[in-house]
Amino acid sequence: MPEREFDDLRPARESSLWILVVLVVLALGAGAIWWRWSHQQTEPVDATPAATAPQTETPAPAPAAVAPAEPQNPVDTTADATLPKLEDADAHVRAALAELLGAKAVGNFLQTDGFVHRFVATVDNLPRDQAAARIWPVQRTPKRFMVGGSGGAQTISLDNGARYTPFVLFAESVNPQRAAALYQKLYPLFQQAYEELGYPNRHFNDRLVAVIDHLLQAPEPAGPLQVKLVEIKGDMPSERPWVHYEFVDPALESLSAGQKMMIRTGPVNERRLKARLREFRGQIAGGALAKK
Repeated sequence: MPEREFDDLRPARESSLWILVVLVVLALGAGAIWWRWSHQQTEPVDATPAATAPQTETPAPAPAAVAPAEPQNPVDTTADATLPKLEDADAHVRAALAELLGAKAVGNFLQTDGFVHRFVATVDNLPRDQAAARIWPVQRTPKRFMVGGSGGAQTISLDNGARYTPFVLFAESVNPQRAAALYQKLYPLFQQAYEELGYPNRHFNDRLVAVIDHLLQAPEPAGPLQVKLVEIKGDMPSERPWVHYEFVDPALESLSAGQKMMIRTGPVNERRLKARLREFRGQIAGGALAKK
């Protein structure tokens, strides 16, 4: 049976890798990534987020009434008079990203309206099961998720991982010291967004380091990886139902959204991304940003 490409993979759209790339090169934070590779026979209405800061799909958890904890990975947040207020920061953040990544890359791949809120919510959700696509900090890309086989014997195509290679090369091309410096400069905005998400007594950099550690623990299974097509049941019956792919292996299926995203980049790309994550972690963890 020849390998097949799906034209409208929803909601993955290769955005999940770009979230990881942003995480790798900026620590500005992929997915929560919705790991499900979905396909619908007709184009649904596009729920474009408003230009204002996006909200999470579910209400933020009520914070415990505890005293502020000391940061495990402190960041020097010396006041920067040029840093705008969070609600007015989009243009400033967009310019800073363009300086680091290039204006073309930012325009093609990033969702810069409410970027700080998007990034913080995405990072916070990576260790969870899923996240709403409308809060991703990335644009859709035209690449397609590929499978081979048919029926219950479908597997992720060996060629599927090759589609991620340009993104991995891009992540490897970004200077981690410059990325960490930008993250430190913008950090007060990320911390404020994290507090507004429902964590007034916690520190975003600690969460980011913990999420990176979680991604580094993703398994590296040998392929081919079997997947199965599962219908998404809605409240109303439909002649063209939504379907998505799930791992046949229950151990893989039980992983978090972020770890599943790591796996589906392919074993070679996963190892290369992990190497970049480790390098970036060294730039932001253990007080490294408090010493710069």
